Amino acid sequence: MGTLSPGEQPLDVTRFDVESASDLLGAWVRHTPVAELERGAFGIPGRLVLKLELLQHTGSFKPRGAFNRMLTADIDETGVLAASGGNFGLAVAYAAHRLGHPAEIFVPSTSPPMKIERIRSFGATVHVIDGFYAEAFEACEERAFDTGAAFLHPYDQPAVVAGQGTLAQELGDQEPTLDTVIVAVGGGGLIGGIAAWFASDVRVIGVEPERCPTLTAALAAGKPVDVEVGGVAADALGAGRAGMIGLAIAQRYVERVILVTDDDVTRARRLLWDDCRVAAEPGAAAPLAALLAGGYVPQPDERVALVVCGGNADPADLAGAASDDTD
Repeated sequence: MGTLSPGEQPLDVTRFDVESASDLLGAWVRHTPVAELERGAFGIPGRLVLKLELLQHTGSFKPRGAFNRMLTADIDETGVLAASGGNFGLAVAYAAHRLGHPAEIFVPSTSPPMKIERIRSFGATVHVIDGFYAEAFEACEERAFDTGAAFLHPYDQPAVVAGQGTLAQELGDQEPTLDTVIVAVGGGGLIGGIAAWFASDVRVIGVEPERCPTLTAALAAGKPVDVEVGGVAADALGAGRAGMIGLAIAQRYVERVILVTDDDVTRARRLLWDDCRVAAEPGAAAPLAALLAGGYVPQPDERVALVVCGGNADPADLAGAASDDTD
């Protein structure tokens, strides 16, 4: 499976690119809030803040990259194409609807029906492809070659990565004394954009589930490699192969990538709901999971931001447990 759109070469993403994206996106994306937790929250040292990106349009950070790609691309009446049965598909369908572009989204047959219907609700044409993400991606690439429509990669195009990086610029403005940011990793677009903005000014730490070790494997090999993915967070973090752009940035600016178990993720997601009433999707709970598991231990006065990157999961299991208390 490829990682760049047809005819596009891997390019670097810089702080300037992120700043340019921020200038474009002001009217199109939400300025999501941060929430400061009390000292000692969850028994973790340091001063923790949550970047609540699950409050972004469509429930994840993905519209930042989707809008930036569309606003900087030459898009004609053939519209835009993307392969995703998850958050990126929703983001592309939403952004295309807002900008007045036709959109075709290729989704694997394994995608949750609820997400497919949400993509359709924004007016996108949905093609359900037998198999998994790799098969949907291949069908999308073929369609791009046939039609000339603008292809949007979920995490390995410069404009997409720069768009995701606007989250970091926003976070830096909200938390000017930030020491560390911890973020979940799928294909590397979000951590690549964040690290491109902060560079060496703020410590950037990635977190992956043990069953989705995409960036971990790429860093070990020195290049993107295919990995088998699964587990509770695979819907959002199971890219299967890191992007070349995110990997190159991570090699320079990401301090480390921590692996967590599915049990760690499930526990963190539960605590975010029970203690903060934040209904994160499993992948978005990975940063807290890393702290709970001791993968990273902040210093007592260290200011640490945990990026809660999405909330597109059925919260019924969380709400159901809480409903036992009816007072």
